[in-house]
Amino acid sequence: MPSVTPYRRPYWDTQPEYLFPKYASTVKRAPTQPLVVLPHTLSEVTAPVFGYDEVKPGDSDLTKQHKGEPVGERIVVSGRVLDENSRPVPNILVEIWQANAAGRYNHRVDQHDAPLDPNFTGAGRFLTDKDGRYRFMTIRPGEYPWRNHYNAWRPAHIHFSLFGQGIVQRLVTQMYFPGDPLLDYDPMFTCVADESARNRLISIFDWENTIPEYALAYRFDIVLRGREQMPTENVR
Repeated sequence: MPSVTPYRRPYWDTQPEYLFPKYASTVKRAPTQPLVVLPHTLSEVTAPVFGYDEVKPGDSDLTKQHKGEPVGERIVVSGRVLDENSRPVPNILVEIWQANAAGRYNHRVDQHDAPLDPNFTGAGRFLTDKDGRYRFMTIRPGEYPWRNHYNAWRPAHIHFSLFGQGIVQRLVTQMYFPGDPLLDYDPMFTCVADESARNRLISIFDWENTIPEYALAYRFDIVLRGREQMPTENVR
């Protein structure tokens, strides 16, 4: 009896729609005309790489960027960056930014009634090694209200931005934490219709990389293209 290959959705069907009314700002941001498809040329394949000469060893430890210790639970966030064939992608610039433990960003636009932490800026970066690995030490971010709808709260999350050796290796996404009860109420998370793709946005508790008596750890692997591509904020 011949084997039957289960149906798998093409990777573009796992990406969020440009227009998702429950996520209020997409109503104004979504395109109103059909998109124009641009063919890939040499510049898309060999675009310049950003940040090689600026990434410093201490950039990946967000808890040691100031004189004092930041407030909150220390965590390790690490993982691998892979291509569509599960091969590691080295020399990818991974940048993160996040709110502090009280759920407030260190930015003038954030006027949330929560304390700022003078010892936590909330931004870091790392250049992946030959095995596509990255690693950050940071503080678990807090939840915060965002006024998208009545009693709207964002789940705890960390923003990720990736720059590679071409436009096809550009990705912006978010990492969430397992077991967060706010995920089911968050339209930024639920706008990813495919459940398996949506679950790829949730990190995995990583017992092996916890630091005893110091920090818990979470693993967040990122696939840049293909059927297992990480849902992204900037393209569909």
